[in-house]
Amino acid sequence: KERKRIGHASSSYNKPQSMTPNVIQFTKVFDLYAKDGGIIRIQRANKLTESQNAEIARFVAFHEEHLCIANVEKDGRFGPGPFVDESGFVTRSMLCMPVYNSERKITAVTQLINKLNGTPFNESDANIIEAFSIFTGLGIHNCQMYENACRLMAKQTVALEVLSFHATAGQEETERLAKTDIPSGQELNLYSYDFNDLILSDDQTLQSVICMFKESGLVAKFRIPIDVICRWTLSVKKNYRPVAYHNWRHAFNVTQSMFTMLFTGNLLNMFTDLEVFAKLVACLCHDLDHRGTNNAFQTKVVSPLAMLYGTSTMEHHHFDHSIMILNSEGNNIFQSLEPDQYREAIKLLEFCILSTDLALYFRAMMMTACDVAAITKPWEVQREVAQLVANEFFEQGDVEKSQLGETPIAMMDRDKKDELPKMQVGFIDDICTPVYEVIILVTISNTWLIN
Repeated sequence: KERKRIGHASSSYNKPQSMTPNVIQFTKVFDLYAKDGGIIRIQRANKLTESQNAEIARFVAFHEEHLCIANVEKDGRFGPGPFVDESGFVTRSMLCMPVYNSERKITAVTQLINKLNGTPFNESDANIIEAFSIFTGLGIHNCQMYENACRLMAKQTVALEVLSFHATAGQEETERLAKTDIPSGQELNLYSYDFNDLILSDDQTLQSVICMFKESGLVAKFRIPIDVICRWTLSVKKNYRPVAYHNWRHAFNVTQSMFTMLFTGNLLNMFTDLEVFAKLVACLCHDLDHRGTNNAFQTKVVSPLAMLYGTSTMEHHHFDHSIMILNSEGNNIFQSLEPDQYREAIKLLEFCILSTDLALYFRAMMMTACDVAAITKPWEVQREVAQLVANEFFEQGDVEKSQLGETPIAMMDRDKKDELPKMQVGFIDDICTPVYEVIILVTISNTWLIN
C-alpha cells in the first residue's frame, strides 16, 4: 500500500438521528508512506477539517462500518475529483475501517490508500486490516488508560499535598506550644482515675498530651524533637471534626485513661517502651476524622469509606488518617526509630486502632477499657458525657429518618430518649463491666507477681 493512515477520533457517542458525519472530530492523523521508506508524518490540525480523506474517515466512524472503494473519484459520494492532497499525493482506491476500544466504542479510523500494484483492495486486504485495527484499538485504549492513570495520580498527589498542608499545624502555633511551660502530671491530675477534662481549656489539653509523653519517658527514650511532638499533637487535634462526642476531647480522655492504667494501675511492667509509645499514639489517633456516624450507617448509605473498607470501616479510616499525619512533613514522631522498630510501631498502631471496633472489643481490652472509660468517671462527668454520646446517636438517627426513610435502632431514636438510662445501664453491664473485671484480675495478678 502506498499510504496507511490512522485518524484518532476525539470521542464516541450515541448519535441522534439529526446528526451528520461532520460532528465527528479527529484529534490527530498519522500518515505512513510506504514508498518513502515508512516515514510517518503528522497532519496539521487545520488540515483535518479540509481533508477529503478525513471526510471519508468521518463517514466510516459515523456509520460504524468499513468502506472499500475501488475508485474514489468515480464513487462520487465524497465530491468530485481530483483527490489530491497538498503534497501532490493522489488518492485512487481506499480501504477504510473503524477502530474499536475494549468497550466497542470507536476511537479511531484506519485508512489504506492505493495498493502498490494498482489493483483495488479486496476481502483479503479487509481481513488483514481488520486484525490490524483490533491491535491498534487496544494500543490506543491502553495509551488512553495510561494517560488517564497518570492524570489521576497527579490529581491525587496534588490533593494529598493540599490536604497535608491544611491538615498540618502551622509553624507559629507549633513554636508557641513548644515554648510553653508544661505543668507536671500531678498539677494536671493526669495520674488520677477521676480526671476531668471539662475544666481544662484546649491549650491545657495540648499541654497535657506533651506532659504524658514527657513523664512517660518516651520523648527522651525515642529522641522525639520537641517541635515534632508539638506539631504532631496540634495536627492530630486539627484533624478531629467538631462532632458531639467522637472529637478531640474524647481522644484526649482515652489517652489519659491509658496513661493512668499504665502508671497508676501498675501495668507498665507488662509492656515494652515501644508498646507503651504505640498505645499512647493509638489512643490519641483512634477516632481521627470521625464523622459522628457508625460503621453500620456508612455501609447503609454506601459511603466511599464503606466502599474502600470492607470491615471495621471507620477504624481503618482512623488508622489511615494517622499514617497520613505521620507522613506529613515535620509530624513523624516515630522518625528516630530503627527500621525494625518503626515497622513494629506501625503494626501495633494498626492493631490498637482497629481493636476499638466494638465488634472486636475483647481483641485488645486495654484499648476498649480506655475507649469507654467515661462510664468510670464521677457521676457529674459520666452524666455529661453520656448526654454527648446520646446527642451524636440521635443526630445519626435523625438522618436515617429524614434522608433514608428508616426507623433507627432505639439508642439512636430521639423519640425513645426516655429509655436512655435503661440502655446506658445495659451497655455498662454487657460491654463495660466484663472488660473491667478481666483487667482487674490481670492487675491483681501482676501486682502479686511484682511483690
